[in-house]
Amino acid sequence: MILLSQLVERYQDDLERRHGPQLLPSHRQALQAMRRCRQQGSDQMVLHCSDCEHTIKIPHSCGHRSCPHCQHHESQQWIKRQRAKLLPVQYFLITFTVPAELRPLIWQHQRTAYDLLLKTAWQTIDSFARRDPKLRGQIGAHAVLHTHNRRLYFHPHVHLIVPAGAVNQQRHEWRTKATQYLFHAANLAKVFRAKWYEGMRRLGLQVKTTLPQEWVVDCKHVGHGDKVLLYLGRYLYRGVLPEENILSDADGKVTFRTTDNQGHETIQTVCGGDFLWLLLRHVLPKRFRRVRDFGILHGNCKQLIQLVQLLLKVSLPDQPAASQKPPVLCPRCRGVMSIIAVRVRSMAPLLC
Repeated sequence: MILLSQLVERYQDDLERRHGPQLLPSHRQALQAMRRCRQQGSDQMVLHCSDCEHTIKIPHSCGHRSCPHCQHHESQQWIKRQRAKLLPVQYFLITFTVPAELRPLIWQHQRTAYDLLLKTAWQTIDSFARRDPKLRGQIGAHAVLHTHNRRLYFHPHVHLIVPAGAVNQQRHEWRTKATQYLFHAANLAKVFRAKWYEGMRRLGLQVKTTLPQEWVVDCKHVGHGDKVLLYLGRYLYRGVLPEENILSDADGKVTFRTTDNQGHETIQTVCGGDFLWLLLRHVLPKRFRRVRDFGILHGNCKQLIQLVQLLLKVSLPDQPAASQKPPVLCPRCRGVMSIIAVRVRSMAPLLC
């Protein structure tokens, strides 16, 4: 398997020549982290086996959320937490996409524009739930920001996992829509467009191009929500391209595989510097939260959750405790090894 760290080391100079002026500090930090990830030049962890007294050093992972090596444990933890919040109702996946003409503006103001996209999508759903004659209450949502399409091109959009029900606090009622229909997608798009323009005006953002009148919002029934959580969880913490999808590296070009929603594979070949740039465009600003909970699913709405439990006559399980990472087994006797030192500077080849 071709490692991303090897490609970073090989093609970073080519990346600088082709896209140097476009690289942001967050891009350079990601490059530096992924280049050292689990390599001999990185800090090391010392482990000891009490069964056979064997000691080894292994390199630390970089821990960067865009690294395909790292964050698998964190991704699984997120899925487990969200599963514990699932209500015994039907769910919908609502996707908000901005027109292609807005992508340059979003790229230039990433932190502000991404935040506006998440908040505007939620405000649109919230306003529809409060006015809907069958709901008339507060709804909830898990929101996940994506910045790429299936071919890894820059395509910012946000997914919201929404339960088909709302709680009315004043009347202590849980209202639901029993059909496989939540909101009309075209109406969602019109309100989303208006709220986006208002948000741009408040933030002082301006776009010089003509924007289309028709915006795109997709509203799809997804059953009880479990499968869509698994789908979104794959892309949260482990970069946009798994290393097993990097097929070859030859003559200064990288060939990789992507898969669309229907399972059709596409093979692409690009220059090494362009390949790194394709990945780096999806590195988020530092400390930006791409996953957010809103409404009755927000962590601070415990009283609302208790009211929902009472109305639905269910008891949701407590949030699962953080699970331990799998142990490291001794290469000699297969016993469980214990950590005796961390962040040790690499001074010599790794022991094994």
